[in-house]
Amino acid sequence: MATSWTLPDHPKLPKGKKVAVVVLDGWGEANPDKYNCIHVAQTPVMDSLKNGAPEKWRLVKAHGTAVGLPSDDDMGNSEVGHNALGAGRIFAQGAKLVDSALASGKIFDGEGFKYIKESFENGTLHLIGLLSDGGVHSRLDQVQLLLKGASERGAKRIRVHILTDGRDVLDGSSVGFVETLENDLSQLREKGVDARIASGGGRMYVTMDRYENDWSVVKRGWDAQVLGEAPHKFKSAVEAVKTLRAEPGANDQYLPPFVIVDESGSAVGPIVDGDAVVTFNFRADRMVMLAKALEYADFDKFDRVRVPKIRYAGMLQYDGELLLPKRYLVSPPEIERTSGEYLVKNGIRTFACRHAVEIAEKARDALLSGKFDQVRVNLPNGDMVGHTGDIEATVVACKTADEAVKIILDAVEQVGGIYLVTADHGNAEDMVKRNKSGQPLLDKSGAIQILTSHTLQPVPVAIGGPGLHPGVKFRSDIETPGLANVAATVMNLHGFEAPADYEPTLIEVADN
Repeated sequence: MATSWTLPDHPKLPKGKKVAVVVLDGWGEANPDKYNCIHVAQTPVMDSLKNGAPEKWRLVKAHGTAVGLPSDDDMGNSEVGHNALGAGRIFAQGAKLVDSALASGKIFDGEGFKYIKESFENGTLHLIGLLSDGGVHSRLDQVQLLLKGASERGAKRIRVHILTDGRDVLDGSSVGFVETLENDLSQLREKGVDARIASGGGRMYVTMDRYENDWSVVKRGWDAQVLGEAPHKFKSAVEAVKTLRAEPGANDQYLPPFVIVDESGSAVGPIVDGDAVVTFNFRADRMVMLAKALEYADFDKFDRVRVPKIRYAGMLQYDGELLLPKRYLVSPPEIERTSGEYLVKNGIRTFACRHAVEIAEKARDALLSGKFDQVRVNLPNGDMVGHTGDIEATVVACKTADEAVKIILDAVEQVGGIYLVTADHGNAEDMVKRNKSGQPLLDKSGAIQILTSHTLQPVPVAIGGPGLHPGVKFRSDIETPGLANVAATVMNLHGFEAPADYEPTLIEVADN
């Protein structure tokens, strides 16, 4: 069916206003304390928006299901945040994408699978990831379908490197998961496929570190998975997990690394030249470090000893900004009919820029030039510096971002325009790891543990400017508004109604 690109006129809002859309990268809303760099920083402009008219400032969700991620334990990121902001609808990300790609068989027709398939004739296919049905990082049923599909498509030798969970599922459930997998692999062996578990270890001790906290975790995994070396050697994975779990104080999360060996004591599945490797976790945060070790030629975080020439693919691309890994089995969602496309086709001339030092001045000049109806800006400061974990530098970054907002808002004032200020996800508003009750976590030496990741916090949306119709205010009837509601809002500010299948607008016009 052909798309009708014509947007209906808004019944109450006029056309022809210049609109500035400002996205603060990594700018969430959290309780004020000394680890909230946005609170600590001098941010008079954002403060004035927040403390101005309450009907012109609100918070929206920028993580989890609001941006298409499987659960609300999933922090937002720039990619999914900007997707939601621009698409006006919530597209499946993460586990949901993988499920549909497996169900349709599309995963096996993609570029990523074709790439690893080149190793099937003479090499081994290695699968590395969390063995669990927890559904946060991976799912056992997805691994089973991947094994089935790969073996049906010519994989003759398969090795699985398992990480036991006990965090997203009950401690002790690892034994059952390993037994299930072993059963599947024995059925493959009956069909002539040499399929075995090759190594393992607990998720918090082997491989699945995150935010570069502790590279020794990744190294323990590398030694077992790639080099075939570990302090514990067993003839079977079931025996390995049962034996290691029987040690005093042992649990699934922290099982030490082990390798499975043959009769002569040699590891059954080290990764060697010509092999293919798939990391089957769909969630990114605990796979990025391993992906770097597998993919980067100039890697220097630990001595890899031996770097096999492999074909590597992630289940998904784990970092859209680093383009890591380069190959992946499931592509990002195909997003069509974006708000940007609609606006262009309805005569709105847009200027967009992101990730440059002079962004604010460029945006100001674009507004004052009169050539553009919309100026869209991404201010990266809070996120880029927030990731360094340097609290003082992040405070400076937040102050700088606030100054940039002022430059743009002053230009909006000059042209009689409208502004919408928001963010793509949180980061700078909380720079410390916290326990369940919200208190900062300390390390062994009593120092606070810095948080360098994104957060689960909501982000602001502020509207205003001399061009804003006096009756415009935020609606109170949307149950859990998220970033995807912003697109329809911006369309309204331009004097248009949004397409019917877009998430509803955040604003309404009160009759004065």
